[in-house]
Amino acid sequence: MAKKLGIGVIGCGNISAAYFGLAPLFRGIEMRACADIDIDVARARAKEFKLRAETVDDLLRADDIDIVVNLTVPAVHYEVSRQILDAGKHVYSEKPFVLSVKEGLDLAKRAVKKGLRIGSAPDTFLGGAHQLARSLVDSGKLGRITSGTCHVMSHGMEHWHPNPDFFFKRGGGPILDLGPYYIGNLIQLIGPVKQVAALATIPVRERTITSKPRFGQKIPVDTPTTIHALLEFHNGAAVSFNASWDVWQHGHAPMELFGEEGTIYVPDPNFFGGTVRYTRRGDAVKKLPKWDHPFSVPNQKHAIGMLANYRAAGLADMAIAIREGRPHRCSMEAALHAVDVMTGILKSGETGKFVAMQTTCERPAALGVKEAKALLAKTKK
Repeated sequence: MAKKLGIGVIGCGNISAAYFGLAPLFRGIEMRACADIDIDVARARAKEFKLRAETVDDLLRADDIDIVVNLTVPAVHYEVSRQILDAGKHVYSEKPFVLSVKEGLDLAKRAVKKGLRIGSAPDTFLGGAHQLARSLVDSGKLGRITSGTCHVMSHGMEHWHPNPDFFFKRGGGPILDLGPYYIGNLIQLIGPVKQVAALATIPVRERTITSKPRFGQKIPVDTPTTIHALLEFHNGAAVSFNASWDVWQHGHAPMELFGEEGTIYVPDPNFFGGTVRYTRRGDAVKKLPKWDHPFSVPNQKHAIGMLANYRAAGLADMAIAIREGRPHRCSMEAALHAVDVMTGILKSGETGKFVAMQTTCERPAALGVKEAKALLAKTKK
């Protein structure tokens, strides 16, 4: 590939540092500019990562920007992505892609009309652990996946995030904030969802921020923070999904899938790495042998230890897919179907009724060792 696609970023908040810092790991892309509604924030990020700071309008007009990464807050994802497409740029959005199926279908129509691509995070399902799980599922050793459980539970974001307000507004909550990791991984492992049902509550109507610089401030809660959902997949599998920000501690595994011939224990889909365990029929549980997947290699310090973090892998795959004329893995179709599932869960929580999905999608192509290495700027041995 002779040419790198130029990347611009709109939204220079907390998550932007990960994109700027990790993008150089990958071939086919080059971070060139950033913009923010607050130009001083953009200038600070630009100085930190040796980019140029732009106004949003100037970035959208820039000739050297091919893909714009939308890192704004969820409430304006649709509006900003629409502006990006209307400016003739490909768009890659942070999750959740949009907040309604209607918004997503409108963006899809605009993209098709202009011959542009849409991609969306999360790309953690491309991590070595989750692709290892995918290879076991695809091997048929577990038989057809018939059921499963997922749990993502903690006590909220107000304890660590400097500005946690949006987590508790429309577009936030554990389903739309953390759900994309779990729903996205379920889609790649099992396939599309047929219908959902849920119970949803707001146990605490006001949160107290205990992080700096706003320690002690109160914020209202406008979206459910404890949700117990049921997902029926087109293959017949039934999976329960519990998501909460009202739990101090628990002992549940992040994801367990039960097949006709065995069980697989999948690590937290919020991360790229982790240990995959499985059992065949009544045999003892054992770890799957490690494989030489580059997105399993720890590369970043974290409070819980060294982690494998390859954020921007989905962006790089999209850029290379554009050049090669093939589908990209973090596709608009899969992201929109995940939004359909998540908004369906919230709707069911409000109405007490099952909600049928309006959309469907194909499972994204697996990302094996060879394909993952091909995304890296320098092949790892």
